[in-house]
Amino acid sequence: MKWYLKVFRQYLDFKGRARRKEYFMFGLINALFSIGCMILSFGLGKWLEAPAFISIYVLYMLASLLPSLAVSVRRMHDIGKSGWMLLVGCIPLVGPIWMLVLLITDSDPQTNEYGPNPKQEFIVQDI
Repeated sequence: MKWYLKVFRQYLDFKGRARRKEYFMFGLINALFSIGCMILSFGLGKWLEAPAFISIYVLYMLASLLPSLAVSVRRMHDIGKSGWMLLVGCIPLVGPIWMLVLLITDSDPQTNEYGPNPKQEFIVQDI
């Protein structure tokens, strides 16, 4: 949960780097919350016979859009790529596969143009 909250605290931070763990833990918890909101929206909408409860899901997705984009850009920075590389995912067929490869690539071990290795910072903060 701390990774999820960390991303929301840095929702406008498009600088720096994000580890794989930060990116994928946020994605997992975000997916679980999205599923929960969909179930809640569907259940309440059926119970109250009002399609307005779909807005719970839509509001959550809108609230998580900017943090998702920010952590994705920081993830690209972590492997030494520009945040603009996220646009590669828009290429049909090949784009999503290439994005997955980029997202699971390990961090640059050294400081790059986007900042120090977050793995090293994490180790230092724990000591």
